[in-house]
Amino acid sequence: MMRGRKFDQINQPMHSSNSLYTDLSGYYDLMCADIDYQAQSQSARRLHQFFGGDGRTHLDLACGTGPHIRHFLDAGYQSSGLDLNQPMLDKAQQRCPEANFMQQNMCDFTLTEPVDLVTCFLYSIHYSASIQNLKACIDSVFKALKPGGVFCFNAVDKDKIDNNSYVRHSAVFDDSHFVFESGWNYSGTGEKQTLNLSIEKTTIDLKQLWQDQHPMVAVSFAELEQLLCSCFEVHILEHNYEKIAAWDNESGNALFVCIKR
Repeated sequence: MMRGRKFDQINQPMHSSNSLYTDLSGYYDLMCADIDYQAQSQSARRLHQFFGGDGRTHLDLACGTGPHIRHFLDAGYQSSGLDLNQPMLDKAQQRCPEANFMQQNMCDFTLTEPVDLVTCFLYSIHYSASIQNLKACIDSVFKALKPGGVFCFNAVDKDKIDNNSYVRHSAVFDDSHFVFESGWNYSGTGEKQTLNLSIEKTTIDLKQLWQDQHPMVAVSFAELEQLLCSCFEVHILEHNYEKIAAWDNESGNALFVCIKR
């Protein structure tokens, strides 16, 4: 690293959608520090009980370092997690030693035993990256669920994305100051959108900047409902973790609750 002038800036664009999280897996929880994992987990459990009954087996797709799973375990669920990123899974196993974790692709995974509930938080369903892969993900989830099981996830409507809207927050860790920024970008046509990420780390006289574009699948809620309805009873709800309310047909974020037919 270059030193010699204040706040030397090192730009490191990442070329793999997985490489950023591999290199910075130790900072992932900081990046998501503003997320209320407990509220999201409680909401999913409430929706599961409302729509799907009393089962207590659970799988979290794209589980990351396992914060949602920790809350499910503490609520009495038998939880497991799936992710492509092994460094993330290693941290998840430390956080949740009683859980089972699998390094698998959520678009093509198998379980030894079906579960009652599958969740996919933080818009991770879009990591499917293409409509074909999204269909494969939905098929894998269908096979992983027991009859009457519930698939709960959040999504963003491609037609309602504001390319100029970004979420930004900061955190301090290990004598370094971090600034995290993220935002969706959609060209207006096709099935591709990106999640643009920026992570700035400042330590004394050195500033580093990581930037990445994650390829994501672009889909409208109408298209997503159409993909799901052949296998599931689909409910589109407001993106609100405090109450259950039908989607208002206006907002660009929503919760999907899908019951296996």
